[in-house]
Amino acid sequence: MRAIALCAAVMVSITVLAQKPVSSRIINEFDAYVGKVMQEWDVPGLAIVVVKDGKVLLKKGYGVREFGKPGAVDTQTLFSCASTTKAMTAMVLGMLVDEGKMDWDDAVNKYVPELRLFEPYVTRELRVRDLLLHNTGLGSTDYFWGAADFTWQQMIEKLVYVKPAYSFRAGYEYQNTMYMIAGVVIERITGKKWNDVMIERLFKPLGMTQTVPERTLAPSTNMTLPHYPVKDEIKVIGYDKSAQIGAAGGVWSNVDDMAKWVQTLLDSGHYSGGRLVSGATFRELFKPQTIAPSNEYPTFSVLKPHWVTYGMGWYQIDYLGKMVNFHTGSLAGLTAIVGLLQEERFGVYIFGNYDHAEVRHALMYKAFDHFVLGNGRDWNAEFKALYTSLREQGRKKTEEFERARVPNTEPTLPLAAFQGEYVSEIYGHVIVEAVNGGLKFDVNDRFIVAELPHWHYDTFYGRTGEAGQYHLLATFSMDAKGKVSAVDIDGLQFNKVDSNGR
Repeated sequence: MRAIALCAAVMVSITVLAQKPVSSRIINEFDAYVGKVMQEWDVPGLAIVVVKDGKVLLKKGYGVREFGKPGAVDTQTLFSCASTTKAMTAMVLGMLVDEGKMDWDDAVNKYVPELRLFEPYVTRELRVRDLLLHNTGLGSTDYFWGAADFTWQQMIEKLVYVKPAYSFRAGYEYQNTMYMIAGVVIERITGKKWNDVMIERLFKPLGMTQTVPERTLAPSTNMTLPHYPVKDEIKVIGYDKSAQIGAAGGVWSNVDDMAKWVQTLLDSGHYSGGRLVSGATFRELFKPQTIAPSNEYPTFSVLKPHWVTYGMGWYQIDYLGKMVNFHTGSLAGLTAIVGLLQEERFGVYIFGNYDHAEVRHALMYKAFDHFVLGNGRDWNAEFKALYTSLREQGRKKTEEFERARVPNTEPTLPLAAFQGEYVSEIYGHVIVEAVNGGLKFDVNDRFIVAELPHWHYDTFYGRTGEAGQYHLLATFSMDAKGKVSAVDIDGLQFNKVDSNGR
């Protein structure tokens, strides 16, 4: 009996210790740390929420919404959730599973019969579960919205032309288009638009009144702008045009609302009005379901996790003997990250408004250490050194490419010969015109417009984007008759339409 009593006392003491209030000193130290390191990474604006044992420890905005202007980031400033949206889409699918309206292993063609992939076997065997696991065999198809403004119907039509990058369920490649199709599955089952389902089934129940499934639905009075580094200067750029893949990355929110989402995720889907999904479905969402690459994030080279897996909208790694569920979100000029230590009932969500501002990783692991695990490692210094090195490597590659330019060359043919329309079943079309001694490229009805000077031989190269933030490389090919037959634009191949329209 004494042994039982002692065991009970130990368990009570452990529980009390686990739920011991976090002191204001610890919170203030982390608050100061956030402000310090975001400046080291040159991030104009950032917002963060930290949750433990069902309580919000810290919820705050830092910096400004737009570089060089006074509008401050606060807890209601809207940012892009980007790919952290994926877990929300998966959660809604889980609700439909619980309601008996679908099964994870239903054939996708049951709901999206028009879908055809390059290999008929994959078309037939593709399951709803596969849409969420990045294992379908497709390589990245981000060009669907990175080089065009295709509708989701057009994306589905074009998938039949996309050759697989690896065998079905035998590898991993991050795949936004499959999550877009998961959104279509939700629409076909519910008979409602994905946007409306997210509001009705997720945002309203959790009281996320300021969260919207699409940026254009948000009020613009307190919204961040995206920023991008251009020649070592911080430039404001336009918003990413990715509304058609909303189920993969369309949600916009703030840390007031993300606090509610994180609290729900740390309490097995419970919220004040009930529970989003059953315990079994909640566990299925977070169950490791496919092996992800050990180099998926550069930070893994420093963290050195023993394993990397992917669940339904969640990456999973081990850290100091704990299982971490996390996901990043990245659109041009905007970032997000969510990290959960569910065993410790601890979570953190971080927004940023500077392109791939990887201070998000440093802050996530610092939060794990500072509030829960007690590790004193200086993640900010290590990750800052890592990404500084990667950025320098990228700079050197660009310089090496530009140094390799062959001087004093001319195009094979007069510039007028390169003019015309170029088409691709997958990528759309390009109109090329000779202007100002170079060539103007109009990709998919002005989705991308670039005037590129001649570089060497039949290659044209220069900057594009409203702030000149991107480089574009276009190389032309000739057929056996010496006529221009195709153009490769940053790896996307378009064939020239001849005078007969072929």
